[in-house]
Amino acid sequence: MATIKLYQIDAFTDKVFGGNPAAVCVLDAWLDDATMQNIGAENNLAETAFVVPKREGYEIRWFTPTIEVDLCGHATLAAAYVLFRYYNHPTATINLHSLRSGLLRVQKQGNALTLDFPTDEYTAVETPEALVQAFGKTPQETYKGKTDYLLIYSSEEHVASFNPDTNLVNSVDARGVIVSAPGKEVDFVSRFFCPQVGIVEDPVTGSAHTTLTPYWSNRLGKQVMSAKQLSKRQGNLTCEYLGDRVKITGKAVTYLTGEIEI
Repeated sequence: MATIKLYQIDAFTDKVFGGNPAAVCVLDAWLDDATMQNIGAENNLAETAFVVPKREGYEIRWFTPTIEVDLCGHATLAAAYVLFRYYNHPTATINLHSLRSGLLRVQKQGNALTLDFPTDEYTAVETPEALVQAFGKTPQETYKGKTDYLLIYSSEEHVASFNPDTNLVNSVDARGVIVSAPGKEVDFVSRFFCPQVGIVEDPVTGSAHTTLTPYWSNRLGKQVMSAKQLSKRQGNLTCEYLGDRVKITGKAVTYLTGEIEI
């Protein structure tokens, strides 16, 4: 029987029960894909991150309860938090290598962690009728990034009030749907719905901010912006647009540590 250490971390928050929970497993070598998917399903969190030491950094992969995904921000933040706190990573920067998304860096500055991610490329598109029906309101603008739709609305109240038809959201060809608007106390707010990958609404989505950051930077004329994701758990982020890269900063806290017996 093998024993694997498990950490459950709340990311993009400074308090337990906030932000987005992610599980993290630091492995000596990769498990087979089926086992990692089973662990992701058993954890039943938005994502479980697996990391393996490699050269001067780590390789990283992310599993939802149903599939492996190309990129996950909050689970990367959680993984870095675990490596800094529990594995005594010796420098202020961790290099994480993803076969699907390339080099991802995380830098520690005090209690804050900053993700350095590739910027998403998005284009203006016609709004799928299924999404108009799903959200019950036509967006002002619609874009399609590498994996997600981005719907822009006029007010924070619209974003906060949505209770979309998940069957209709699930019918579009995308990982998920980001809805966003100008914020009252922050530069912009958002929510993220992704029943396509087994999650009705993701509490705080770092990867969605690789699309949101360039959009709002161009619209607001600002390089550094404050953001809030308006899920029930909520989460706070600071986003910086650097052209082909974005920096996404947040905090994390430990909810539990344990062991998996396989």
